[in-house]
Amino acid sequence: MEPIESRPPGEGKRVCIVGASGKLGRYMVRHALDRGYEVVGVCREQSVPKLADFAERITVVPGPTDDRAVIERAVDGCDAVFTVLVPWGMHHYASGTAQAVLDHAPEGARLIFSCGWHITRDGKDVYGWKFKLAVAVVGRLAKLVRAVDLDDQVEACRRVFDSGTRWTVVRGSTLEEGPGQGLPVWSRHVGDPILASDRTRRIDFARFMVEAAENDDLVREAPAIVGRLTRSALAHAETRT
Repeated sequence: MEPIESRPPGEGKRVCIVGASGKLGRYMVRHALDRGYEVVGVCREQSVPKLADFAERITVVPGPTDDRAVIERAVDGCDAVFTVLVPWGMHHYASGTAQAVLDHAPEGARLIFSCGWHITRDGKDVYGWKFKLAVAVVGRLAKLVRAVDLDDQVEACRRVFDSGTRWTVVRGSTLEEGPGQGLPVWSRHVGDPILASDRTRRIDFARFMVEAAENDDLVREAPAIVGRLTRSALAHAETRT
């Protein structure tokens, strides 16, 4: 029987979403509000209009996400911080953002970071040649035009892994748009059969990020995720029944 009065699971909690104006960030804002969280969003000043749909429901702190003063202000009093680690440019943007969050988030806060499958925590991930080639080509071309530095995202995650905080690094497979399919499934290592489909709906990636804040089993884990309704996830479920 449902209680006569029920409260959203996050009511009374304050969270910060660093990179709130991006596609993933906006989905996280929506999930966080649905859970009853008080939301603070951080994004570059020119991207604030992208959050117009949430204008009356969240607090926006404009500024670069690697600006330590911006992050210090935004994370003050937060129970959880969700950070999109975007390796823009060649000026250590991702590692600067990660370090600012690590240094200024309240003690004991849940820190949830996003990245791709190319990040490995323990070197036990197994990548196919197509994946490795794609990462190498994209990484090299992006560096040549000084647009993205994947090595900086690797450095950002290394700093998170080495920290003593209550972190989770969510490693997303290839993302696609579409209706939500439910909470993605995960494994500790890329290459495990459950992950073979390599597809996750972006809205579900965001949901996994937000729900990870309430899951202590994910503290100091780097889950690699895949969509719950993908062929590999369903095949894995069948073998367990």
